[in-house]
Amino acid sequence: MLLEINTRSEIPIYQQLSEQIIMGIATGELALGESLPTVRQLADELGVNTMTISKSYNQLKEAGYLITDRRKGSIVTMPDAYHEKEKNNFKKRLAQLLAEAKIHQLEVTELTAFIDKTWSSFADFKSEESQ
Repeated sequence: MLLEINTRSEIPIYQQLSEQIIMGIATGELALGESLPTVRQLADELGVNTMTISKSYNQLKEAGYLITDRRKGSIVTMPDAYHEKEKNNFKKRLAQLLAEAKIHQLEVTELTAFIDKTWSSFADFKSEESQ
């Protein structure tokens, strides 16, 4: 997976990394069980501070997207399904984005087409309970 950092973005680099890794998991570019580069390797590759990579990896670990194995490093994993509080937080964030779209006069047909296209680009994840 190719990670791209925009140093001119208002979005912090660690957050850009986290978002791209989550997108890589969702699209299947990063497979469950796949090992990510070490903090040092990725920092060297991207030309950023190791603390930036570490912050991103820790954020992803806390959110359940990564686990750490002493021998294998950071490994992609499947986070738990949202609990009610997390689901409500997600709905609030989504409502904010929809409010912005409405204010900027984005047509609902364009929005739903974008949602459908994006959703279909993601890998099909099934929980262990439904298998």
